[in-house]
Amino acid sequence: MQDEKAFISELLNPKTQNEAFRKLLQLYQKPLYYHIRNMVLSHDDADDVLQNTFIKVFGNLKNFKGDSKLYSWMYRIATNEAITFMQQRAKKQGISNEEAQQKAVNKLESDVFFDGDEIQLKLQKAIATLPEKQQLVFKMRYFEELKYEEMSEILETSVGALKASYHIAVKKIEDFLHTH
Repeated sequence: MQDEKAFISELLNPKTQNEAFRKLLQLYQKPLYYHIRNMVLSHDDADDVLQNTFIKVFGNLKNFKGDSKLYSWMYRIATNEAITFMQQRAKKQGISNEEAQQKAVNKLESDVFFDGDEIQLKLQKAIATLPEKQQLVFKMRYFEELKYEEMSEILETSVGALKASYHIAVKKIEDFLHTH
């Protein structure tokens, strides 16, 4: 976005905020939905988390300091909302995050919004075996094709650590796919 500061001012100004927020939704709703969907897997859950994300964005915009891009800041909120959702889902079911993720993958087969084939399903099962951080890094890099620098800003982690996590995740996924 050309002039982010001006856009943020429009979002904060009661006279222009409705139109500006509509523009914000138009720009970021789809990429944030897919980011969240990659994490929580279910369409309905992704919609709920996306709605919570935009509520948080709108409610916290006045606290946005501009240390990062607005997009990165919103991605961070979406990521945290999705992680919180997944942790609460696991806690409600009385199981670990990994087990909850495995159950979510198993439900993908009956999800009418999932248009992947058998290979995609196998990949999702492999990803579900990874620790949470590796899952997140792998999905952001593989599915969303984010650059390490962007991921570093969103996740507030060094590029080196992200590259290491990604490569470890790829190795584990390859091992899983060869043995299953």
